[in-house]
Amino acid sequence: MAEETKSLNFIEHIIEDDLENGFDKQDLRFRFPPEPNGYLHIGHASSICLNFGLGLDYDAPVNLRFDDTNPAKEEKEYVEAIKRDVEWLGYKWDKECYASDYFQQLYDWAVELIKKGKAYVDSQTSEEMAEQKGTPSQTGIESPYRNRSVEENLDLFQRMKNGEFESGTHVLRAKIDMASSNMLMRDPIMYRILHKAHHRTNTDWCIYPMYDWTHGESDYIEQVSHSFCTLEFAMHRELYEWFLDNVYDENKVKPKQREFARRNLSHTVVSKRKLLRLVEDGVVNGWDDPRMPTISGLKRRGYTPESIKKFAETIGIAKRENLIDVSLLEFCVREDLNKKAPRVMGVLNPLKVVITNYPEDTEEYLDAENNPEEENMTYRKVPFSRELYIEQEDFREEANRKFFRLKLGKEVRLKNAYIIKAEKAIKDDEGNITEVHCTYDPLSKSGSGTPESQRKVKGTLHWVSIPHAKEVEVREYDRLFTDPEPDRHEGKDFMEFINPDSLRVTKAFVEPSLADAKAGEHFQFQRIGYFIVDPDSTDEKLVFNKTVELRDSWAKIDAKK
Repeated sequence: MAEETKSLNFIEHIIEDDLENGFDKQDLRFRFPPEPNGYLHIGHASSICLNFGLGLDYDAPVNLRFDDTNPAKEEKEYVEAIKRDVEWLGYKWDKECYASDYFQQLYDWAVELIKKGKAYVDSQTSEEMAEQKGTPSQTGIESPYRNRSVEENLDLFQRMKNGEFESGTHVLRAKIDMASSNMLMRDPIMYRILHKAHHRTNTDWCIYPMYDWTHGESDYIEQVSHSFCTLEFAMHRELYEWFLDNVYDENKVKPKQREFARRNLSHTVVSKRKLLRLVEDGVVNGWDDPRMPTISGLKRRGYTPESIKKFAETIGIAKRENLIDVSLLEFCVREDLNKKAPRVMGVLNPLKVVITNYPEDTEEYLDAENNPEEENMTYRKVPFSRELYIEQEDFREEANRKFFRLKLGKEVRLKNAYIIKAEKAIKDDEGNITEVHCTYDPLSKSGSGTPESQRKVKGTLHWVSIPHAKEVEVREYDRLFTDPEPDRHEGKDFMEFINPDSLRVTKAFVEPSLADAKAGEHFQFQRIGYFIVDPDSTDEKLVFNKTVELRDSWAKIDAKK
């Protein structure tokens, strides 16, 4: 049972009410039922956390079921990706199930519906069926094939199964009510002919069940007690119940469908069809591109399972749709990586600094803390020399009093090192600053215990020693879309809002401690942001993906609009 001190959401209240009204806790079973027609995205992550979280809270089993009823769009690649994503989030399923495992049972039940006069084969075209279905304010018209005999329907359905007809020539429809106010109840299609090989059943079947017919019956076969789905399926609940009522055995658990609101994320799209278009049109480099809202993309970007689960917990479960600003997701990953990511120094836009009074051909190794959030502080050695790189934006020849970085005639502290003073800017023929000459205070070394080491200056800069620096590739990511809701503009294609600057690849220099960094390792580049080593990395070239800024710079930009 859920903890009494926990504030329950409306889904948990439904379960608690069922338990109080006599439902046996031992019969609780949940499921996560993705269609394997694409990679999972951040919206799926909320559903995963909901269903598997309920399993943990109530000590109940959770199935991972693939609703694989459309071989035209489904692939084994997607099945394996989904399994990886659920496991990466830290969840374990009780049973791995497939709707395709139930094709024979679903077919047998459909035959029984035909025998009861509750299903028939319709031979109209899809256009004719759409026209005779009516509108929300106008009742539908019965198909001219609606009153075929049971014998004729059974014969046609059998021949459909055997592959005797071309795709689109016949469908099996449930015989319900063409005058229903719920248009989904107006004789919905249960089966269509489709001559496509299935990723699990190959060419065993020439007919495939529709989602509405398959979903609830699959829940019933697996004895799922509570079937949770998003709000767009609310109108489907009546049909879900009608199909179940026609196969239900009172000695078994009858699944209960309930709906919760989808949480939309700003500056992205989560329609699998639209995500597939981004992949196929080459806007992104695959489903796991770090700009994608897929779980695989977020993982490659550097998001952690804990941050995604925290995000899902924070936005909660509600009955009304809402747009969640992506900055909340970024906040969650910052909070998590702040505790975990070692601090290192890297320079993305290098400017050479020469410390003219530092001895030539000399180097020393300074102590630098790995993470100030550690309970027991650990340190690493960072090399220091006469020539360094700092960020170009950290130096100005002249600046106002609010500029606390390096400027001519002023001092700053180099992180974990010395105080330096800018003396001269060296420029090329076009007037660009190519290096800065500085002097240093040899008594000001951090941690040396001298009075000078305690001297306060307003600016502290990160840096790397040029002779020791390791060159790496850095991929900096921006939002994929310039508009918060790119697919909500009537008359406009969401692709019109693609951000042309969503990816910037640069050469950078990092401290030598990163030479042996492995794919998947997280770091905080001090004063810049959080990064992860990309799987593209090799022994010859390290590639870092920028996960997120150290602070929410977008909130400030949006506030100025």
